[in-house]
Amino acid sequence: MKTEQHPLEPFLPEDARILMLGSFPPQKKRWSMDFFYPNWTNDMWRIWGFIATGDKSFFEVSGEKRFDRDKIESFCRKQGIALYDTAEEVVRLKDNASDNFLQITRRTDIAALLERIPSCRAVVATGQKSADTLASVVGVGALPVGECCRASFAGRSLELWRMPSSSRAYPRAVEWKADYYRKMFLSVGGLVG
Repeated sequence: MKTEQHPLEPFLPEDARILMLGSFPPQKKRWSMDFFYPNWTNDMWRIWGFIATGDKSFFEVSGEKRFDRDKIESFCRKQGIALYDTAEEVVRLKDNASDNFLQITRRTDIAALLERIPSCRAVVATGQKSADTLASVVGVGALPVGECCRASFAGRSLELWRMPSSSRAYPRAVEWKADYYRKMFLSVGGLVG
């Protein structure tokens, strides 16, 4: 079976406090921008728009089915949010974006990512596949949705969080998902003004 290499470089702002890890990007044909969570039907940037401004369309380009990458990058830099995924290489067992049909053939070196963001004290898994992979790498048990566990990894004490998936395949309202992300974000310092 054909493997896919991760198509993006890690987004690691120098003073990131949070490392958010998904599983792996969807196929390029599903992208609305060249950045993380690029699928127009994925709610990640609607969740953050709702948390930051109360407007879930805040990161959308008006009149277009795409997100504003520059606005998102600026927001993430200001808020100390780094982004990457738990897999560097995968095999898609079906021709879709579902994590259920992703076979990870090479995991991300999470310790190496953390070395590049020394202020990071929270690692956030943004769905089941990423949570399972993160727990396996760090050596902890299953991470319950919306909860945090503390672990020592890569020479530092970390909060590990498991968030609900931002995929529309996880059928919950943006506002419901945002409550979980807001709780995590407040725990690690909240919004920077």
